[in-house]
Amino acid sequence: QVQLVESGGGLVEPGGSLRLSCAASGFPFSMPFSMYVMSWYRQAPGKERELVAAITSDHGSTNYADSVKGRFTISRDNAKNTVYLQMNSLKPEDTAVYLCNAYRKWFGKDFDYWGQGTQVTVSS
Repeated sequence: QVQLVESGGGLVEPGGSLRLSCAASGFPFSMPFSMYVMSWYRQAPGKERELVAAITSDHGSTNYADSVKGRFTISRDNAKNTVYLQMNSLKPEDTAVYLCNAYRKWFGKDFDYWGQGTQVTVSS
């Protein structure tokens, strides 16, 4: 059974940094972690869930929400089945629950997994 476990959240002052990690496990040998697009989403109270950053399975191409470009960096270590989100120059509006997602479309079927999330609070 696939599991995604996020860590690294916490309370940080504006302008500070945090590094989130998402450790994945339980992927079948036929469809390992390396085959999945990995993404970070966030959801603030009263707001819709939004895509923050994504990294592809093949060339490791990345994509970011406009609100975090230049401040956040997504990366992955396929040997460790882990994806990271380095967050710098944090702002109060970055406060949210950050969730890790693994997605792969295979022969018309969606394989879509979510973690439980980690809270990030940016406040002085």
